Amino acid sequence: MHRPPVHISPSAMQERRFLEVFRDQEARLYALAIGMTKSAAYAQDLVQETFLKLWEHREQLADIRNMDAWLYRVMENKLMDFLRKAAADERMREQIWCSLSQEPASPATITEDREYHALVGKAIDRLPPQRRLIYRLNREVGMSYMEIADELNISRHTVKNQLFSALQAIRSFLVKTSGPLIIVFSLFFSRQ
Repeated sequence: MHRPPVHISPSAMQERRFLEVFRDQEARLYALAIGMTKSAAYAQDLVQETFLKLWEHREQLADIRNMDAWLYRVMENKLMDFLRKAAADERMREQIWCSLSQEPASPATITEDREYHALVGKAIDRLPPQRRLIYRLNREVGMSYMEIADELNISRHTVKNQLFSALQAIRSFLVKTSGPLIIVFSLFFSRQ
């Protein structure tokens, strides 16, 4: 008896491919998300949102040449959105801070932290002298704009402009050396 060839519908093939990608990539994306959010619940939500985005593009699955890069880009965008939202939401920010303070630092985290601070130090060292001084007085000593203005005998407006320019230069340097995601993460966790 001769059997007719089995035809798999396009939607079934898309589902099969989607499940393969999910099995291959879920753990990597979760590791990235948990590393940035320090929260299993938030990390799971971000992974789910990333795969939801992939599902929305399931018709183009065959056209995505580098699935790792595509998924990483979606996750990076989801993380940026999450960090922006968390920065604006006091309860969410406090919850993340609490989870950060409860978790002991791993050797990898300590190394990454040192590398990050070394890069920031290099960026600060590249600032013009007055801008560098204003930045340090504000960020390291904790002086207000008015206190700095009085100390340096300049206007408060000049202090504000110089500090803004310093932050822009530091961010620009970090983006060039580390990429945009580290900037969003560092800005979220820098208490001002």
